[in-house]
This record gives sequence, C-alpha cells and structure tokens, in this order.
Amino acid sequence: MRHTTNPWIVLVLVCLAQFMVILDATIVNVALPSIQRDLGLGEANLQWVVNAYTLVFGGFLLLGGRAGDLIGRKRLFLVGLVVFTVASLLNGLAVNSGMLIGSRALQGLGAALISPAALSIISTTFAEGRERARALGVWAAIAVGGSAVGLILGGVLTQSFSWPWIFYVNVPVGIAGFVLALRLIPESRNEHAAASYDVAGAVAVTGGLMALVYAIVKAATDGWTSPTTLAFFGLAAVLLVAFVVVELRSAAPLVRLSIFRTRSLTTANLVMFLAASGLFAMFFFNTLYIQRVLGYGPLTAGLAFLPFTAGVMISAGLASQFTPRVGVRPVAVTGLLLTAVGMALLTQLPVDGSYVANVLPSLLLTSLGMGAVFMPMTLVATTGLEDADQGLASGIFNTSQQIGGALGLAVLSTLAASRSTAGSAEALVEGFHWAFGGGVVFILGGLVVLLALLRRRHVERIEAEATGEPALVGA
Repeated sequence: MRHTTNPWIVLVLVCLAQFMVILDATIVNVALPSIQRDLGLGEANLQWVVNAYTLVFGGFLLLGGRAGDLIGRKRLFLVGLVVFTVASLLNGLAVNSGMLIGSRALQGLGAALISPAALSIISTTFAEGRERARALGVWAAIAVGGSAVGLILGGVLTQSFSWPWIFYVNVPVGIAGFVLALRLIPESRNEHAAASYDVAGAVAVTGGLMALVYAIVKAATDGWTSPTTLAFFGLAAVLLVAFVVVELRSAAPLVRLSIFRTRSLTTANLVMFLAASGLFAMFFFNTLYIQRVLGYGPLTAGLAFLPFTAGVMISAGLASQFTPRVGVRPVAVTGLLLTAVGMALLTQLPVDGSYVANVLPSLLLTSLGMGAVFMPMTLVATTGLEDADQGLASGIFNTSQQIGGALGLAVLSTLAASRSTAGSAEALVEGFHWAFGGGVVFILGGLVVLLALLRRRHVERIEAEATGEPALVGA
C-alpha cells in the first residue's frame, strides 16, 4: 500500500533516526580516554562501553524486525525513539561504570527497535525500482557516514564541553524526531502475521553473542586455553545452538530460517558481516593511532575523519546512479577492492608518520569503497521480497553489520594486543598493523563470498526493477 504522505519527508525522518543510531556506535570512541579517567574504568570494562551497545543492538535487531511486522513499523519506530532517548539521558548522567555500561545496553535495545523499523518503512514507502534505489543510496550514505560523523561530533563535544554531552545531544533530536514521526510517517504492518514474539530466541542469540565476544576479549589477557575463556566459549556455543533449536521448533520464529534460501539475501548478509568486521576495526584503531601516536586531541582526531564522511556520501550517490546501469556485482566488487587497498595502506603506518601522508590516503580509498559496497548490498538484501518479509530482512541485514563489527573488533583487538606487549610506541603501532592486516582479510573474504555465491541470475530481477525494464528470468 502506498501513502499520500510525501515519501521523501518520510525518508528524511527515518534517516535522521538511523543517523543517531549509527552515530552512537562510534561517537564514544574519541571520548573513551575521558570516560576512563572520570569513571575509573579498567581496560577490560572500557571496551564494553562500545560492545554493550553494539551487541544488544545486534542481538535484538531480529526481534525488532519481527515486532515491526506485527505491531506496526511506525509504532515500533516511535517506541524505539523513546527508549533510545531516555537511555541517552541516563548515559550522560552515569556516575559509575556499571550505570554507563547498563545504560549503553538499554540504548542498544532502543537502536534495535528503530533501525529495522526505519528500513522497513523505506521499503514499504518506496516502490521497487529507481525510487527505492535512490532512497537506499541516501540510506547507505547515512549508514556509513554516520560512523565517521560520530567520531567528529564526539571529538567536538568532548573537547568543547565534556563526555556526557555526546549522549545529551541525542535528547532534543530524539524528542523532535518523535513529534514529527508521530504526525508524518504512515503506519504499515503485516496483517496476516501470527501475533507472537520469539523472546526466547532473542535472548538466546543475544546472550550467545555476548558470551562469544567476552570469550574473545578474555583470551587476550587470560589466554585461549584458560578455564574462563573456554567456559565462555562453551556457554556461547550452547546458547547459539539453543537459538537454532528454538527457531526450528517455534510456530512464529524470530528468524524463519527458510528465508536464507534466497541466495541474494544470504550473500548480501555474509558480505556485510565481513565488511563490517573490517570497517569497525578501521575506525577504532585509526582513532587510537591518531590520538596516541600522532598526538591529536579529541576534536582534531574527530575532524580527521571528515574526509571519510565526504567520500562515503559521494560514493553512495555514485553507486545509486551506476548500479542500475552496470549492475549490482560490478559496483560492489569495485567497492570491496577499493576498501581492501585502503585498509592495506594502514598496515604501513609508521611511528613517526603524519596524517596527510599516511592516514588521509587510506581514509579516502576506504570511504569511496564502502559507499560503493553498502548501497548495492542494501538493495540486494531488501529487494524482491514480499512486504510481509521486509521487517525480517531488514533486521537480519542490520544484525549482520552490527554483529560482524562487534566480533571483528573483538578478534582484531585481541590480535593487536598480542602483538604489542612491549608497551612502546613501536610495539603499539605493530599491533595496529596486525589489526589492519586482519581487517584486509575480512574485506577480501567478503569479496570472495560475493564472487562465489552471487550470479547474474540471482540479481536479474533486482537489476531489472532498478532500471524499470522487465526481467527475462526470475532471480
């Protein structure tokens, strides 16, 4: 069903909310030293300021997508905005590490309600074809660019005011977004869906993923064969197997596993899982290099990522223009290759380097590459599906990125820590080199998956709809 509301106004509103969600995944990075100093966080707890948000976000995205189909995408979007805004206020008011980490987890829950509802609203507001391709080009730019803007805004607010303001800034934006969305966004839902929620599945998958990341983190300090590490790996395995069992037996599963028979959807999610694994590491370790090695302050470190934001915006826009003309696969392959080259340059960062000579070239290449990956992969993951499946497909696609980012960051942080035990600047940079090299492996893994699994016939319908021409063969 299409609505009389101007679809581009709807797009602006949902992208504003998504911008907050993505921004908050990275905005804390440049503020971490200040947070650690003020709240007395240890190194192990410090990374949970990032991971508590990312993992709860990723773990409950699937439940968010399902809930949107059942109770209405607009209604869920509004509930998510309320939870996210309240949690942002609590983050700013946090007086100890437990309160901050707990509030970050609540904020991740709000994000998990907003994000799939927002993408579903786009998919049900814009008809398949050129309009949706253009809308998803904007969405992709927001999705990637928000991460970089988070670093910039985090630096500005931390240096000019104090770290709580990186959370307070969400409060007026969330309130304004709620009021406008209440009036302007049309409601949509799957009228034929069974009215039930797979809470057990959501808890099992979220708990399993958090246990897995914690096991990887503990491996850096306790060793891979320590009893604690092995216990959490075992717990993660039990919970994730339980999730699969619950999904197979549930009358209304959180994830209908048969949806993965759609080759294009499965491929897009695997590619984005691997790409996000490398991208999160690029932000995290680049921020540390710029501050700890080059000696930049929070504000300057944040501004250093401005070219990345510009590159993503340009690249996503170009990708939305070229994808209908040359096809999904050539654009995505080009994007992954550019990203891999940009990440590879970071493995050569010197201890006595400079931003312009050593960091900027990699930021530009990586940004141009990721914009060209996100747009076509979003199109592949959400096109050619029934409206009733849009919430599920959106939840899966967002989950792939968040969980990929969290697991990738945990793995590469462990790798970097194992290679920089000496404590010197040289050892620190060597650890960064290994982390960036691991990021390249993740990106190239995404390229291999794309080339191995996605054939022309799998995206023929998608490309035909994007060009407005009839498909000769179904995908």
